[in-house]
Amino acid sequence: MNVVIAGGGPAGMMLGLLLARAGVEVTVLEKHEDFLRDFRGDTVHPSTLEALDELGLAERFHQLRHRKVTTLNVPLGGGLAPIEAFAGMKVKFPYIAFVPQWDFLNLLAEEAQRYPNFTLHMSTPVRDIIRRVGKVVGVRCDDGREFHADLVVGADGRNSAVRQAAGMQVHELGAPIDVIWFRLTRHAGDQENLVFQLARGRGMVAIDRGEFWQCGYLIGKGGFDGWKAKGIEAFRRDVAQVAPMFADRTGELTSFEVMGFLEVRVNRLHTWHQPGLLCIGDAAHAMSPVGGVGINLAVQDAIAAANILTRPLLDGTLDDSDLAAVEHRREWPAVLTQRVQGILQRQAFDDKRTEGQLPALARFLIQRTAIPRYLAGRFLAFGFRPEHIQEIPR
Repeated sequence: MNVVIAGGGPAGMMLGLLLARAGVEVTVLEKHEDFLRDFRGDTVHPSTLEALDELGLAERFHQLRHRKVTTLNVPLGGGLAPIEAFAGMKVKFPYIAFVPQWDFLNLLAEEAQRYPNFTLHMSTPVRDIIRRVGKVVGVRCDDGREFHADLVVGADGRNSAVRQAAGMQVHELGAPIDVIWFRLTRHAGDQENLVFQLARGRGMVAIDRGEFWQCGYLIGKGGFDGWKAKGIEAFRRDVAQVAPMFADRTGELTSFEVMGFLEVRVNRLHTWHQPGLLCIGDAAHAMSPVGGVGINLAVQDAIAAANILTRPLLDGTLDDSDLAAVEHRREWPAVLTQRVQGILQRQAFDDKRTEGQLPALARFLIQRTAIPRYLAGRFLAFGFRPEHIQEIPR
């Protein structure tokens, strides 16, 4: 049996690689001409690093330009306090690796293309699905080409064309924030690792990328046009107020046009599958950027899907129960993660919260006894259900 995967992001590329190495015929369709896009999620957590190690790719991954982060600098007691995220945890990779997502995806693509049964088509946006007798049997692309398959996987992100074409029902959970992305120069005397700053109604996370800080500025939902109307000078002043350590370089913010904007959407499908079709990653459950777990949840979906579907695909016995098994395994980790993100988001934008302080849940997890702090680190490292790559006998 053969598989067509719409979307060459972390979920699609990982699933394509895993199925191809097991002997399944796989075609991945990516709408862009390359993977090079700025201000994408670049956080690779220990769960994904362990998966790469199980694939024998950990060494090659670490040869990519990357930054290891072990410490979170968070507002506590009137200043920034360093918190060791993975202290006391027995984990092979006790850090978050920040790596340009295009390098990560290129690594997966290069490894997958070693297998003759793997094909990657770039600049190939999927426009529609093809049904026959109530079953999805392929996709139709913008250029008119059709790709037929025994299984179509929608891994084409939060604006999934596949799930829209299939008429799949989406449950919108809502989010109180959007994010403005920009870069600021990193100075030699700056703190390292991650920096969080919060004020009423906004906040900022700054990711240490070596030569620069990648900054995500949290604003109230729908507030981007308002900031553009106020002008870049007003925005610079606000950045300096929220994150004083960057006040000396806000002049680098020359216009809103050089920034990225993420409209945060948090949702999930009521049902992830139809006959001949399965959605995973953001196409099944769009996540908030809180915690930077989106890539890693997508990779976990891909691993679970490969573990469950490879044998039926090789045997030619794939049916709806196999697709339902993937949803059953991965739905509740996505639901729990979204709930935790929702609590943190609401508390962060609560007007009753003390100015500059973390949300109450976050303070509890990092300030109290070792057990809550360990659980917080465990959640950040592995999520609620880490997956491991299974070797499927041919």
